[in-house]
Amino acid sequence: MLRKLNRSGDSILNVIILDACRADKDNNTWKTTGANAEECSEPAYGKALTSNVCLPTGSQFALIFSSDPGTVSFGSDAGENSFFTSALLNHLVTPNLILEEVMHRVQKELLERSSKRQRPWLNSCLGEAFYFNRVNIPPNATWKQNGVTIAGRNGDGDATNQLYRPFGLFVDDDQTVVIGDLGNNRIVQWKNGDTTNGQVVAGGQGQGNGLHQLNQPTDVLIDKETDSLIICDRVNKRVVRWSRRSSTTKGEVLIDNIQCYGVAMYEQRYLYVSDEGKHEVRRYQLGKKNATLVAGGNGTVIAGGNGKGDGLNQLNNPYYLFVDRQQTVYVSDNNNHRVMKWDKGAKEGIVVAGGQGAGSALTQLKYPEGIFVDTLGTLYVADSLNHRVMRWTQEGKKKGTVIVGRNGSGARENKFNVPVGLSFDRQGNLYVVDHGNNRVQRFSIE
Repeated sequence: MLRKLNRSGDSILNVIILDACRADKDNNTWKTTGANAEECSEPAYGKALTSNVCLPTGSQFALIFSSDPGTVSFGSDAGENSFFTSALLNHLVTPNLILEEVMHRVQKELLERSSKRQRPWLNSCLGEAFYFNRVNIPPNATWKQNGVTIAGRNGDGDATNQLYRPFGLFVDDDQTVVIGDLGNNRIVQWKNGDTTNGQVVAGGQGQGNGLHQLNQPTDVLIDKETDSLIICDRVNKRVVRWSRRSSTTKGEVLIDNIQCYGVAMYEQRYLYVSDEGKHEVRRYQLGKKNATLVAGGNGTVIAGGNGKGDGLNQLNNPYYLFVDRQQTVYVSDNNNHRVMKWDKGAKEGIVVAGGQGAGSALTQLKYPEGIFVDTLGTLYVADSLNHRVMRWTQEGKKKGTVIVGRNGSGARENKFNVPVGLSFDRQGNLYVVDHGNNRVQRFSIE
């Protein structure tokens, strides 16, 4: 392996993953305690690599072992994956995660399963971000104009095959769709391929403020690390977390006294929440109560914003959010009919869509709601009261293009009645919450 690395050419990126060295589950060769930072400060294999391999300028590599130097890994029963391989397979498929973040998630799962007796070890020399599963949507992509209903479509109601005034949604890696069913005060999950019935996974116990209840939830996301749902419980002015385990009957309050509308999460356990009452966006590190103001103020670590308004350092009813890998925050600034981009640490935002007053021209938006930004920086917007979804590219910031919903308001397959939530799956298929038609539509990429 070392010789092959030594012969690798310029601009070659090698990723080598070794589930080694193995031991039986009942072996007695473990360290008595888990590896610590001091033990890993000068890894033995790192020394060997430095002395035996002369890497050509421009080549890049990553070597991943399933356990620390000097330790062995849990083996597996016949026909089963090891702890390391199982954790790796769980996280390799997550789109748009760099290698280091994938391994962070693998490490957390592996430490938990092995009772802190096994930790993966990474030695890398990467000059650029490496993705196992990077999803790019071509800037000139098109979608079928007739959507397929994958949730709802049976009129408004509270049966498991119905939705009532749905809002935000989250699309999981396996195309499971989780929906904020606002009018029913619940979160509903619809599995890929089952368009007949959904499953209530939070709330659904009537409108109220008990921990077993929700009151008009507007947004939801899946927290993979804790296998839980994080929900904007809007009227209760709180953000709550519900475990995805089938036995869960109530949630826990993460943040209270916040008029939340949208939530987004960055990989390093940062939760972003829009506060439509204070016209700002706040960032929380999960497990801590203090917040950092990231939009709607001057960009410094302060407790307040700059009030309601249309200045570049202001917001007017911030709704949905998107956070990219650079921790840039995109906000649908609803009452200003624009989408704002706030770079990390910025004192004011940049208008990246709309901002020309309410209207239906390609330079305008009318009460924008859900937003999504792909890896190329292309912005997609649910233009709610224009009943369309628009795309704004990096090159065409002056005006956008309509990608679906060119036919005005309605209930047919090619129409919307107030599109709200918006997301994409790993294949680039578009999912839209059609609020007024009580359904979720999927538009296949062509």
